[in-house]
Amino acid sequence: MERTGRDVDAFLAELDGERAESMRELDRVISGEFAGLERALWEGEFWGGTRQAIIGYGAISQARPRGGSVEWFLVGLADQSKHLSVYVNAAEDGEYLVKRRAGELGRVKVGSAAITIPSLDRLDRDGFVALLRRARELEPGAR
Repeated sequence: MERTGRDVDAFLAELDGERAESMRELDRVISGEFAGLERALWEGEFWGGTRQAIIGYGAISQARPRGGSVEWFLVGLADQSKHLSVYVNAAEDGEYLVKRRAGELGRVKVGSAAITIPSLDRLDRDGFVALLRRARELEPGAR
C-alpha cells in the first residue's frame, strides 16, 4: 500500500452502493477528530493480497517487529465487500487500543487493531469518538 495523490473528497463522491453514505458519515466523524492532520488516500495490495483503497488519517512512522519503521496512517477507513473497516494503529500499555476498548464500541466485530462495521446503527458513536480521541492523544507526533 502506498499513499496516492488522489483527492479523498472526489474518491468519496464516486462511491455508490449501500455503504457509500456510511463511508461519508464515518469520514466526517474521523476528519472532525483529526482536524489538522493528514487525510490521504492509500491504495494497493493490503494484508492477504487484496487490492484496497483506504482513507488514512494522521501520518505516522510505525515500528516493524523485525526492526525499522514504515510510513503509515494512525486511523484508516475502508469499504470492504460486506462491511466497513476502521483500522486504528495506536497502542496503550502494549495492547492495541481497539482491543482494549472493544466493549465500548457497540455491536461490531473487533480484532486487534480493526473494527468491522456491518452497519452504522451497530456502532456506539460515543465510544468510537472516545477511541479516536485517545488514539490522537497516544500519537502526539502524528502529522
